[in-house]
Amino acid sequence: MKEQENVLYVRMLGGFSLRWNGKLVAGGSKAIDSQNTSLLQILIHEKEKGVSRDKLEELLFSDRDMNNIHHALQSVIYNTKQKLLKAGIPAENCIEQTKGVFRWSDSVPTVVDAFTFEELFHEAENTKDLDERLSLYLQACYAYSGEFLTFHTSAVWAAREARRYKELFCTAVERASELLRVSQDYFQMEDLGLYAARIDPLADWETITMEALVSLGRAEDARKLYDSTVQFYFNEQGLRPSKRLMEQFDRLGEKMQYRHAVLDQIQSELTGAHDRSQGGYLCNYPVFLGIYRMVERMLERGGQSVYIMLCTIVDSKGNPMREGDVLNQLVSRMGDAIRRSIRRGDAMCRYGKGQYLVLLINTTRENCNVIQKRINAHFLVGRQRTGIEYYVNSVFWTPQE
Repeated sequence: MKEQENVLYVRMLGGFSLRWNGKLVAGGSKAIDSQNTSLLQILIHEKEKGVSRDKLEELLFSDRDMNNIHHALQSVIYNTKQKLLKAGIPAENCIEQTKGVFRWSDSVPTVVDAFTFEELFHEAENTKDLDERLSLYLQACYAYSGEFLTFHTSAVWAAREARRYKELFCTAVERASELLRVSQDYFQMEDLGLYAARIDPLADWETITMEALVSLGRAEDARKLYDSTVQFYFNEQGLRPSKRLMEQFDRLGEKMQYRHAVLDQIQSELTGAHDRSQGGYLCNYPVFLGIYRMVERMLERGGQSVYIMLCTIVDSKGNPMREGDVLNQLVSRMGDAIRRSIRRGDAMCRYGKGQYLVLLINTTRENCNVIQKRINAHFLVGRQRTGIEYYVNSVFWTPQE
């Protein structure tokens, strides 16, 4: 959108900034909290209703002990006006006071991205024409450029509004994707999913993109997206794939169509003979889950002893490590140590932040202890104070009633 002259453009989604005639007046990528900044954020966001003197003083100075709070407020207002005047904004009357209520004046034309986003959302909600409703929902989605007042949400009011705006964004994405699903516009659906996942990470929006890719027959792209998403969620939060994402993965398998081929050719595509790497089979969680369930069924025939082992990085006090660059380095080393310590017929997968699951086929409890010592030998270096905590259970087959 091209900015008009003598209009104040306010960004509150994904950060905070004020722009006037193409120049940055306040905020930006290096914005810091200050009373001037907080005053502008509060008054502009509450420009319709205004803010009472008592409320404004509470929001600005609640964490300070001062003798003359009224004088402090007037001082902040004066300094803020001077800053705006210096930037060329006619700020003499930009902050009005009527009967103890302060508000941002309409004398300075102001465009606020958060207001634009919310207006588009409510317009979509109240529109009956489906094509127009979809267009408005999509406009609302793309108008949301990030969390409300990112880096400024230590204030209770800002945190509350951030949650409200995010809920509106989630609703807009869900309703837009449903309309795109009905119209089978999977290209726009793919774009929407990619945008939502970038703006609101770790919110499972990849399921929308994956659904679009599956529906478009782009199986390989869908599989790559699934693998990268699972890895990202593990690395960032130690989260396993959601039920919704796994449902899309199952749908991918149902959608895949293969040309008629002789069995030798099919077997050549299926075989892992090309994989001559030493050590256990490293796979993602859904594949591990499938292997585990298959092994459970094989145990119905008896004759095998199978164990599952959970390996967790712990600190010097024996507490699980959950965050930090050190953990990322250690878990990578632990994964390498596990893979080198188990057999090619055993399976392993990343399970949580700082954790691996290992499925040990046709072994004994005593051999599990041997494997743990082997992992430690590969993992521990010098006087390393961190270690691995092991939990081991036998895999039993339980008849269903």
